[in-house]
Amino acid sequence: MVSDNIKQFLNSWKNGVIEIGKVFIDGGDYKKCAENFLSTHYAFDIEEVLFKPTFTKEVIFRHKKDDALSYFVKGGIEEDKGFALKPWESIDLVEVNSIEDESLTIAMGTFNFKPVDQDATTLVAFTFLLIKDKDSLKIKVHHSSPV
Repeated sequence: MVSDNIKQFLNSWKNGVIEIGKVFIDGGDYKKCAENFLSTHYAFDIEEVLFKPTFTKEVIFRHKKDDALSYFVKGGIEEDKGFALKPWESIDLVEVNSIEDESLTIAMGTFNFKPVDQDATTLVAFTFLLIKDKDSLKIKVHHSSPV
């Protein structure tokens, strides 16, 4: 059974991705929104993170916060188009499985991404290794790929 903490974290993550796109469309400071998203959901500020984003080919891994930011909102890596700037109308959690013990939490499942003004969706499989930071969870390892 998946705990409420994991469900809350995954809902916060998907809502955060959608929010970045909304701020972008509205002409707001989407980069600042994305920086806040990364600080809230990823452990970059406290320890090393391993990040393999969904749609990367040239620079496969993004282990630095600036490289992760580039993936979400375009930046210093040429192939990045701004994953969160698509923008996404909805991101549905289709399946989730988890393992929890005293020192780590792992969530693995699928998200279905639906872009704004499009009917086609993209199913993405993910694995998040989560750590506790004070009273919240943060991603230490993120691997995702299209199904």
